[in-house]
Amino acid sequence: MEYVIGIDLGTSAVKVLLVDKNGRVKGEWTEPYPLYQPRSGYSEQNPEDWIEKTIAALKNVLQTAKIDPHSVRGLSFSGQMHGLVLLNEKHEVLREAILWNDTRTTEECREIEERVGKEKLLSITQNRALEGFTLPKLLWVKKYEPHIYEQAHTFLLPKDYVRFRFTGHVAMEYSDAAGTLLLDIRNKVWSRQLCHALDIDIGLCPPLVESAAYVGTLLPEVAEQTGLPTTVKVFAGGADNACGAIGAGILSEGRTMCSIGTSGVILAYEQTGNKQFAGKVHYFNHANPNSYYIMGVTLAAGYSFEWFKRTFAPEDSFSEIVKRASESTIGANGLLFTPYLVGERTPYADANIRSSFIGIDASHTKWDFARAVIEGITFSLNESITIIKESGKQVKSVVSVGGGAKSQEWLQIQANIFDTPIEKLKNEQGPGMGAAMIAACGCGWFTSLEECASVFKQVEQIVEPREEETKLYRELFLVYRQIYSQTKEINEQLKKLRK
Repeated sequence: MEYVIGIDLGTSAVKVLLVDKNGRVKGEWTEPYPLYQPRSGYSEQNPEDWIEKTIAALKNVLQTAKIDPHSVRGLSFSGQMHGLVLLNEKHEVLREAILWNDTRTTEECREIEERVGKEKLLSITQNRALEGFTLPKLLWVKKYEPHIYEQAHTFLLPKDYVRFRFTGHVAMEYSDAAGTLLLDIRNKVWSRQLCHALDIDIGLCPPLVESAAYVGTLLPEVAEQTGLPTTVKVFAGGADNACGAIGAGILSEGRTMCSIGTSGVILAYEQTGNKQFAGKVHYFNHANPNSYYIMGVTLAAGYSFEWFKRTFAPEDSFSEIVKRASESTIGANGLLFTPYLVGERTPYADANIRSSFIGIDASHTKWDFARAVIEGITFSLNESITIIKESGKQVKSVVSVGGGAKSQEWLQIQANIFDTPIEKLKNEQGPGMGAAMIAACGCGWFTSLEECASVFKQVEQIVEPREEETKLYRELFLVYRQIYSQTKEINEQLKKLRK
């Protein structure tokens, strides 16, 4: 049997999957690494930690799977988006990487919008200037660490840096480049117009390649450390959300994914780069060639559930909370929750908004509150579904992954609120599986990612919406959508009292 490897470079750990030609996971290994937060709002990592732990994960997955390393034909990468890794002329790291969840760059975001213009920025990148993106980080370094910026020869994103260290090949692929805020996503080139407006040398931007591009084989020292042969082919890979979409089969029009982790993501396939969303949702190049995806984000999706559990039901399991919550009524006996614990992203890019419980009375129990939290998270995700539908796109079905897919009750709530059939996968493996699928296609096992998905993706269950429950949720959603506008000013006034 032959194998490919998918490497998912996450924020807290690297996960390696060993996958055979039938899409079966024959081995997996996770290695954690530290996150550094030297000041409030800062989030950094040492790129050397990524290298060390990825090598360790590869070595361990081979040892535990007990396969012949020469049967591994190829590998590819998925990675956390937006992070800034600055390299000098010798390709040495100049400072610790600034990550996607770093929020120090609010001033730089305003500077980008003022110097470029909001409409011009949207016309080129299809995205607003937000703190998470790479460009504001680059401007921050230029402003506050000029001695570092002056030494910079190029920049890479996290997984592209690891791939460079494995192969010696410097490049960035389109799905991750789209998250820098420097890519003209329709023309698939670095934007000279943006670089000129912001006084950035376009020479800092690395060469661009397709996600499935063959970029070389493993360097001898990497092969020796991991136990893999130097004949293993390496392919560029994709951003974590793009690879997650590949693994879930979001590869054609009408296909949509709902992922509930710490944050929540609604991701829909898009064939063109021409739709206009005025920055309400993210719009990125897909890892599938010549296509795109639209993405809405709820910042505190699973985090809201975890907060509720920690605060009100620490002794109860996830499944017990959801089960007891399902005993409450639709609408939690007249109680609504907005999951704005840490601000919100879609459709309200508002760092100051905070959560609310609306409609509390003395009859409500802990489990009514639990149901309101679950419904509120799903209502927030439905805001992204609604934006996608209002653009004229179809949402034929939704593949649910992450925490929201672990409960039959929550799957049914998703189906009812989204008014769409929900697919639960038999073996959900996240972005690492998408990376493995890119490698499988690169090795010639399949002619396209769609063909690969027909083999690798297996649906365990389809949950259909229930008409009467969907009707009730449609009415509740209209009420839910009023809460943001009616609490925004109150939250602005309360901001000064927060710790």
